[in-house]
Amino acid sequence: MYATRVERWTAELRQEGRLKGREEGLQEGLQKGLQKGEANLLLRLLTRRFGSLSEATSERINTASSAELERWTDNILDARTLEEVFRAH
Repeated sequence: MYATRVERWTAELRQEGRLKGREEGLQEGLQKGLQKGEANLLLRLLTRRFGSLSEATSERINTASSAELERWTDNILDARTLEEVFRAH
């Protein structure tokens, strides 16, 4: 009887852990997807505004944080050069 309760309790904990892990994985995947979309949008806007981008610029954008991507996207509105996009305002 005691072993059955422990087994049931252990199974419930495992199930709870799996569900939590799945939920955390979904959240992480969603965040990464949003960040990738922000990077793609910024790349498109910069290419349209300033022409072809260097590999280094593309890599910088693809590895940037969401906060950086947001700031740089906002900077496009006022920037006259590509360098101005990446300046901290």
